[in-house]
Amino acid sequence: MFYHILRKNRRKTRRKIKDNKLYKKMRCLIAMLNRKEIGSIILTIVVLAASVSIFRTGFIVAALASVLVIVVLSSLAKKIAAFYLDSEIEIKLWQIERYGLDKRGKVKGPVPTGVFMPILFSLITLGNFPWMASLVFDIKPKVYRAAKRHGLYSFSEITEAHIGRIASVGILVTLLAAVIGYLLGFGVFARLSIYYAFFNMLPLSDLDGNKIFFGNIVNWSFLATLVLIGLAYAFFLT
Repeated sequence: MFYHILRKNRRKTRRKIKDNKLYKKMRCLIAMLNRKEIGSIILTIVVLAASVSIFRTGFIVAALASVLVIVVLSSLAKKIAAFYLDSEIEIKLWQIERYGLDKRGKVKGPVPTGVFMPILFSLITLGNFPWMASLVFDIKPKVYRAAKRHGLYSFSEITEAHIGRIASVGILVTLLAAVIGYLLGFGVFARLSIYYAFFNMLPLSDLDGNKIFFGNIVNWSFLATLVLIGLAYAFFLT
């Protein structure tokens, strides 16, 4: 009898959770990420947390929790921004497939730069200034949405300006998270958020900074200024 009552109460609790608006929104956000993206995000979180705490004992838990929030917030922010710009993005690990400006300068296989750069940089700087850029994104337009808004035969390609806006949202959310973390007393989280924004703002390869730079150099300059100001404060955070 007690077992049946317990099962009935569990079912009611599950129904309440499923009917909760916040729960539904969280499910929608998680649904934006496919398995491949989730795998890349998990790998990035582990690598970044390890590179941050490699020379610090007892720091792995704080680093792992901070990096988890930073990476997930940034990734979901860009996903949402892409949705409102009638496009889809796929989050992936930063890889280099060719070198130099010559198109023939290809490497034999994609080099997982997002994995070895954080570890290498931490070894060089002894963990004092960890590399925090490991994820990039590809983008494609939602043709059916573009056709609905602009007409069936309208131009539906995504411009560099659109890509730059999506990347900018990720940087802005990261900076906002740093400010909130600092005000709440989470110094480690605030500092790592600033590092994450700084390295992703570099105009290199497929990083967000490169997309913002070619999308709108004025926007890049503004964000770079904010990041540098934050970086100056980050060195004084405990």
